[in-house]
Amino acid sequence: QVQLVESGGGLVQAGGSLRLSCAASGRTYSNYNMAWFRQAPGKEREFVTFINWSYGNTDYADSVKGRFTIYRDKAKNTVYLQMNGLKPEDTAVYYCAARNRGADYTRNYDYWGQGTQVTVSS
Repeated sequence: QVQLVESGGGLVQAGGSLRLSCAASGRTYSNYNMAWFRQAPGKEREFVTFINWSYGNTDYADSVKGRFTIYRDKAKNTVYLQMNGLKPEDTAVYYCAARNRGADYTRNYDYWGQGTQVTVSS
């Protein structure tokens, strides 16, 4: 069992930056994927980015490439999402997720945090 707690959301102006944190606890393993998803009102939850804990490989949704960066701190068992150049369309609840390593890193996550709100004003 893994527990995930997100933090760092807030209200920013377009073009601004935020850094989200996701702290993991419980039974964690060295080789697993952690990801960020987001969900705007009236829309389905969508994949944003992921990182493999062991190898550090990452991928990003096209909508955030060049603006968002995911990275990890192994000592703190925490993954971060640095968001730069924020746009109003980035407004959503952002969720941290975790799962064992799999071929499709965009779905089928087992553990989810409670979410943190990111609001970008225009």
